[in-house]
Amino acid sequence: MILIAAIDDHGGMMFHHRRQSRDRIMIEKILAVCGDEKIRMSAYSAGLFPSASVIVDDEFLISAGEGELCFAEVPPLFPFEDRIEKIFLFQWNRHYPADLYFDIDLSKWKRIDMEEFAGFSHEKITLETYIK
Repeated sequence: MILIAAIDDHGGMMFHHRRQSRDRIMIEKILAVCGDEKIRMSAYSAGLFPSASVIVDDEFLISAGEGELCFAEVPPLFPFEDRIEKIFLFQWNRHYPADLYFDIDLSKWKRIDMEEFAGFSHEKITLETYIK
C-alpha cells in the first residue's frame, strides 16, 4: 500500500478525535499525486475529497492491496508498516495541539523527494516522499 498522511511539526495527527487542520490546496496536491487512481480512506476523511476519487472503507488499512493508495488521518499506522511500500507525508510546518501521533519511525525509510508549496491556509506545506 501507499500511505498518504499529514502531520504537524511534532508528528501530531489528531486532537480530541478531530483532524488538526485541513487545506484545500493540499487536497488538490494529493489528488494530483494520485492521478486517476482511487484513494482508500475512512468515511471521516471522505468529506475532504470529491466522491469520484475515493473508496470509503473504515478498514481500508486492512483491506488495501499492493500499490493501493490510502489516506490515513488516524493512527495507529505502525501495525501496517510491513505492508507500506511508499509514504507521501504532508507536513503542516506548524505545531498544533495533538493527542494522536504518526507512529512510523522514518529513520528506517529513505526520503527520495521533498517539495514545498504554498497552501490555502498554510504559508508552507512540505511534501516528503519515502520508500523502504
